[in-house]
Amino acid sequence: MLHLLPLTTLLLLASASLSPYPQEPGPLPLIIWHGLGDNYAADGLAEVGELAIETNPGTFVYNIRLSEDASSDRTATFFGNVTTQIARVCEDIASHPILSTAPALNALGFSQGGQFLRGYIERCNNPPIRNLVTFGSQHNGIAKYQGCGATDWLCKGAMALLRMNTWSDYIQSHLVPAQYYRSTNATTGEPTEEYLEHSNFLADINNERALKNKTYAKNLAKLDKLVMYLFEDDTTVIPKETGWFAQTNIETGEVTELRDRTIYKEDWIGLKELDKKGGLEFKATEGGHMQLSDKVLVDVFKTYFSPAEESWHGALNEGQEIVEL
Repeated sequence: MLHLLPLTTLLLLASASLSPYPQEPGPLPLIIWHGLGDNYAADGLAEVGELAIETNPGTFVYNIRLSEDASSDRTATFFGNVTTQIARVCEDIASHPILSTAPALNALGFSQGGQFLRGYIERCNNPPIRNLVTFGSQHNGIAKYQGCGATDWLCKGAMALLRMNTWSDYIQSHLVPAQYYRSTNATTGEPTEEYLEHSNFLADINNERALKNKTYAKNLAKLDKLVMYLFEDDTTVIPKETGWFAQTNIETGEVTELRDRTIYKEDWIGLKELDKKGGLEFKATEGGHMQLSDKVLVDVFKTYFSPAEESWHGALNEGQEIVEL
């Protein structure tokens, strides 16, 4: 059983260009965005990248990071403006010597990395994502903040600030988990006005406000697959059904499935259009939050990230150097 902490890979071109005469087809590059409290260089995430390459040889794996310093990258999972962070990732990927030359990418999101990758797709999507798989992501937000380890002072400090005033402009532009917190009416389960007015990230990316961004729906509907995994015993993400884009009334426990929600029926972000072509999948896996077996991951890599007929034909030029980060 692999307990994911963060994620990293390994390979980056020191001097980069692609051969104009590729020798054989290869899988699309895979980008991975880690979760809260993780960093791009963590051992557990390196293992995920290695497993992806072992399953689909030739895969170029890139772990999204907000700093080349692993400690700073972890800090950025708690502190930062998500809108600014996603804009930076959009720029980094669009200018990356390998990723920018691919016709499309596959994407894997762990926990909050899943909704952030969806943000990438909706807001820029250059290069475009073909398949997005998320594990335990908070697509419909969270109703409670997570607990912290006894000695995780970075987490404790962030959570203390979050509880002070979630909807202040300062908190919404500086504390990452606050930006996907979703407050709801205790009776109806519908979002509150303060959330709709002040949410820096989630209310926008889910197109919940009166003025809709049509580009968000257009971009997300272009996916071949959006596959959402829910952890059956998840007690970290509350409510866990947010992993399936469901809405849960915390007071009553009543769950409204995605296809019964207005966001789907009126197709605010393209989920209905994606579903029409068979591109929307709901999966469950045993265990608590981010407890993943190699078996589940290999199945994902084989099913959604294996080379197809139209896969990317990429090769390194002779003499180019591959370096380990």
